[in-house]
Amino acid sequence: MRVDEHTIQVGGASVFYRAAPASGVCALFLHSVPTSSDDWTQFLERSGGIAPDLIGFGRSAKAHNLDYSLDAYATFVDQFLTTLQVDRVKLVGHGWGAAIGLVFAQRHPERIERLAVCNAIPLLESFRWPSLVRWLRRPAIGELLMGSTNQRLLAKTLRRGCVREDAWSDERIAAVWEQFDQGTQRATLRLQRSVDERGLAAAGAALSELDRPALVVWGTRDPWLDPAFADAYAARLPRASLELIPDAGHWPWLDQPAMIEVVAEFLETPHELGGSSAGPLR
Repeated sequence: MRVDEHTIQVGGASVFYRAAPASGVCALFLHSVPTSSDDWTQFLERSGGIAPDLIGFGRSAKAHNLDYSLDAYATFVDQFLTTLQVDRVKLVGHGWGAAIGLVFAQRHPERIERLAVCNAIPLLESFRWPSLVRWLRRPAIGELLMGSTNQRLLAKTLRRGCVREDAWSDERIAAVWEQFDQGTQRATLRLQRSVDERGLAAAGAALSELDRPALVVWGTRDPWLDPAFADAYAARLPRASLELIPDAGHWPWLDQPAMIEVVAEFLETPHELGGSSAGPLR
């Protein structure tokens, strides 16, 4: 399926997004940090839908005066869909993109047909920041760490998040590095610092009221987000199915490309889901 590229204005900021034809309610894909809609190209080719570069990332605006908080990103999603005149979506989010999508979904459940979250930042009790994020959250030290990051260190960090040695190709890392400018570094720090652990749990206070078919997908060898949070999400979302992906890390589709089909089939499934799944990747 052909994937097209577009640029529009959302709330006064330039926003890049990818789109592929979709029948019925389209899928909205939200990426994590520090990547972009590049993550979703294969998903769009398979299922169609739309995938923006969140402000501060990829080819979207990265101005100093933009708000890069969790709350503001959820507002951005609302504005983005309104600008495109999209009333209702099938939401797919990864990492921070999943957290942003879940905040948006709790605010606007009427705009969600179903949702899939993958290795999501936990909007849940008992979550503690990984050590890397704790350092990034510290003023001055976080800026120093970001400023001293070179392409080799970025590659090492990205590859640490996966199981397969070839999950992150040199070409894909080069593309992330090209977009990893001062604006993206600033957006990453501000997002990480915009909410503490209690604030994350508070941001998920209404998850149990999201009465929509849901899929929780989790690479079980994520070095930063324990798969116990997959179980916790599946327990909180009232109509959730759980798909644990063995031998896969934080970007599970890079380790196990068959995950793309798992998500696609969920998006296309006409019946309701619920409970645990012994899906095709187990």
